[in-house]
Amino acid sequence: MCRSIKTLREPFTPQVTDADVEAAALQYVRKISGFRAPAAHNAAAFDAAVAAVAEATRTLLDQLVVRGAAPAAVADQPAVAHG
Repeated sequence: MCRSIKTLREPFTPQVTDADVEAAALQYVRKISGFRAPAAHNAAAFDAAVAAVAEATRTLLDQLVVRGAAPAAVADQPAVAHG
Protein backbone atom coordinates (compact mmCIF):
# COMPACT_ATOMS: atom_id res chain seq x y z
CA MET A 1 0.00 0.00 0.00
CA CYS A 2 3.02 2.29 0.03
CA ARG A 3 3.52 2.63 -3.71
CA SER A 4 2.61 5.91 -5.31
CA ILE A 5 -0.26 6.53 -7.65
CA LYS A 6 1.31 7.43 -10.99
CA THR A 7 0.46 10.57 -12.93
CA LEU A 8 -2.10 9.78 -15.62
CA ARG A 9 -2.09 12.97 -17.68
CA GLU A 10 -0.08 13.92 -20.71
CA PRO A 11 2.87 14.19 -21.19
CA PHE A 12 3.66 11.86 -18.27
CA THR A 13 1.40 9.08 -19.56
CA PRO A 14 0.52 9.51 -23.23
CA GLN A 15 -1.74 6.44 -23.34
CA VAL A 16 -4.03 5.94 -20.33
CA THR A 17 -5.91 2.65 -20.15
CA ASP A 18 -8.97 1.70 -18.12
CA ALA A 19 -6.66 -0.57 -16.13
CA ASP A 20 -4.48 2.45 -15.25
CA VAL A 21 -7.52 4.41 -14.04
CA GLU A 22 -8.92 1.47 -12.07
CA ALA A 23 -5.54 0.77 -10.42
CA ALA A 24 -5.19 4.40 -9.35
CA ALA A 25 -8.75 4.47 -8.01
CA LEU A 26 -8.23 1.25 -6.07
CA GLN A 27 -4.95 2.52 -4.61
CA TYR A 28 -6.60 5.78 -3.56
CA VAL A 29 -9.52 4.04 -1.84
CA ARG A 30 -7.16 1.61 -0.12
CA LYS A 31 -5.07 4.49 1.19
CA ILE A 32 -8.03 6.56 2.37
CA SER A 33 -9.90 3.65 3.96
CA GLY A 34 -6.86 2.00 5.48
CA PHE A 35 -7.98 -1.39 4.12
CA ARG A 36 -6.11 -3.41 1.52
CA ALA A 37 -9.24 -5.49 1.09
CA PRO A 38 -12.49 -4.70 2.89
CA ALA A 39 -14.41 -7.08 5.10
CA ALA A 40 -17.55 -8.52 3.55
CA HIS A 41 -19.80 -6.01 5.33
CA ASN A 42 -17.79 -3.11 3.78
CA ALA A 43 -17.26 -4.58 0.29
CA ALA A 44 -20.18 -2.77 -1.38
CA ALA A 45 -19.11 0.63 -0.03
CA PHE A 46 -15.48 -0.04 -0.97
CA ASP A 47 -16.38 -1.13 -4.53
CA ALA A 48 -18.73 1.84 -4.97
CA ALA A 49 -15.97 4.20 -3.87
CA VAL A 50 -13.50 2.67 -6.34
CA ALA A 51 -16.05 3.07 -9.15
CA ALA A 52 -16.79 6.69 -8.18
CA VAL A 53 -13.11 7.61 -7.97
CA ALA A 54 -12.43 5.94 -11.34
CA GLU A 55 -15.29 7.87 -12.94
CA ALA A 56 -14.11 11.15 -11.42
CA THR A 57 -10.60 10.39 -12.69
CA ARG A 58 -11.86 9.77 -16.23
CA THR A 59 -13.88 13.01 -16.13
CA LEU A 60 -10.88 14.96 -14.87
CA LEU A 61 -8.53 13.55 -17.51
CA ASP A 62 -11.09 14.20 -20.26
CA GLN A 63 -11.47 17.84 -19.21
CA LEU A 64 -7.84 18.77 -18.55
CA VAL A 65 -6.18 21.02 -21.10
CA VAL A 66 -2.44 20.49 -21.38
CA ARG A 67 -0.63 23.57 -22.66
CA GLY A 68 1.15 23.01 -25.93
CA ALA A 69 -0.81 19.87 -26.75
CA ALA A 70 -3.24 19.69 -29.65
CA PRO A 71 -6.91 19.30 -28.66
CA ALA A 72 -7.86 15.61 -28.41
CA ALA A 73 -10.38 15.83 -31.26
CA VAL A 74 -7.68 17.16 -33.59
CA ALA A 75 -4.87 14.95 -32.33
CA ASP A 76 -6.90 11.75 -32.82
CA GLN A 77 -7.80 12.48 -36.44
CA PRO A 78 -5.47 11.48 -39.30
CA ALA A 79 -3.90 14.27 -41.31
CA VAL A 80 -5.75 15.07 -44.53
CA ALA A 81 -3.72 15.93 -47.61
CA HIS A 82 -5.00 18.91 -49.56
CA GLY A 83 -4.09 19.34 -53.14
